[in-house]
Amino acid sequence: MNQRKVTSRPVVLAMVMLAMFITAIEGTIVSTAMPSIVSELHGFESFTWAFSVFLLMQAVSIPIYGKLSDLYGRKPVFFFGMVTFLIGSLMCGLAASMEQLILCRLIQGLGAGAVQPLTMTIVSDVYPPHERGKIQGYLSSVWAISSVLGPALGGLFVEYISWVWVFWINIPIGIVTMIGLHLYFHEQIEKKQPCIDYVGSALLLVTIGSLMTLFVGSGTLWDWASFQTFLLIPTALVGACLFILRERVAPEPVMPLSLWRHRTIVLSNIAALSSHIVLIGISAFLPTYVQGVMGYSPLISGLTLGMMSIGWPLASTIGGRFMHQIGLRRMSVIGCATIIAGAVMFILLKPEYGPVYAGVGAFLSGVGFGLLSTASLLIVQGSTEWNMRGSATALIMFMRISGSTIGASVLASVLNNRFIAHMKANADEYGGSLDLSDANLLLDPDRPALDPEVTRLLQDGLSLGLNSVYWAIGAVALLTFLLIIRLPREQRMSQQQ
Repeated sequence: MNQRKVTSRPVVLAMVMLAMFITAIEGTIVSTAMPSIVSELHGFESFTWAFSVFLLMQAVSIPIYGKLSDLYGRKPVFFFGMVTFLIGSLMCGLAASMEQLILCRLIQGLGAGAVQPLTMTIVSDVYPPHERGKIQGYLSSVWAISSVLGPALGGLFVEYISWVWVFWINIPIGIVTMIGLHLYFHEQIEKKQPCIDYVGSALLLVTIGSLMTLFVGSGTLWDWASFQTFLLIPTALVGACLFILRERVAPEPVMPLSLWRHRTIVLSNIAALSSHIVLIGISAFLPTYVQGVMGYSPLISGLTLGMMSIGWPLASTIGGRFMHQIGLRRMSVIGCATIIAGAVMFILLKPEYGPVYAGVGAFLSGVGFGLLSTASLLIVQGSTEWNMRGSATALIMFMRISGSTIGASVLASVLNNRFIAHMKANADEYGGSLDLSDANLLLDPDRPALDPEVTRLLQDGLSLGLNSVYWAIGAVALLTFLLIIRLPREQRMSQQQ
């Protein structure tokens, strides 16, 4: 009856940290392995869907799982999410084509949408308010550790075992977390009347899904002036309009529109979306450049991307220590400026510069994101009343995930279209037989020897495509900076207390 006596808080905290680890590591470990996955499964033209569908399903399912956990309790909803996540992980490793992998990643994302927010909720349930600050430090360290280990583990698995283990590593850890929580986490469930905005969630899925499909497919899978394009654009517009109308009348909206009347929240959330377009542009495409254009191994590409993961927690720790003196707005501005510096290094990147140069750019970007992400969240939380703070926090999380989802789609379209244009203009001497799918050859570490001229042509096309991606993320990083400098100057850490 007394859950405080039977719930073991240290064990629950350890299980929650493990659950956070496998969902947090999923982004970086897959980024490093993706070039090798593409080379085996083939599907260069659509590999960013493996990122997009995972993030999309997370974004639209998080609010629903939060409501369900209030009704049915944390454990059953968490277990459902974890089991779904592990089934998706198992199926990802068994995928025989890129289409199958994308479907399995969708299942993974549907499960991760429950695991990530409920870990935070469970901690809030078992720890009193005066202890939660210390516990948040432990949870933040999980993100830092997973960010550092992810790229290196991905490279090691690909090079010495198999890429399937970037997914299968989740299974034993996930099973341990469920056993631990089943035995040591006990909750008293209060029955509540469900009030879940399923209609709003469905409209959100239709809107973002239509945009994602439009940007990934147009110009590659079909022409811009095609039936698919003319269908997807009005679908996205109508979906967005209906979503706004729905949120105005929904008792518990997925995205409360009242939050959009606050200037600070509006600027911070748009900046969150744009900054995560930059983040996914670096995370998803830097390993492709290091392996496909520079010709280095998956392990080297993982270590290169891992430099961003080192800069991020380092900057977060130092920034948190001096946040009182610096101020949140100023820290956000410094973070944006550092992200721009990293983007400039990627714009100037050439194959002969090598992975060390690329790693420095990744490190600078990580420092910028470490400063910006911490400060922007505190700015939003400090700009709302207590009874709206949870919604405001969920909103900025949603905008970050949406930015990554949309960014993966848009930047993939930029890469694919630039690569195709280069092939059309230069592949005539090879009978016009080279196309987007031939980029798979560059990402296979065990590929057979290619004609040097063919290799050069493919690498030039991939390099030009990725350079266009870096110009795009540079422009978006500048937009983020312009948004952040418009934040109210009076925002200080002292106001967050």
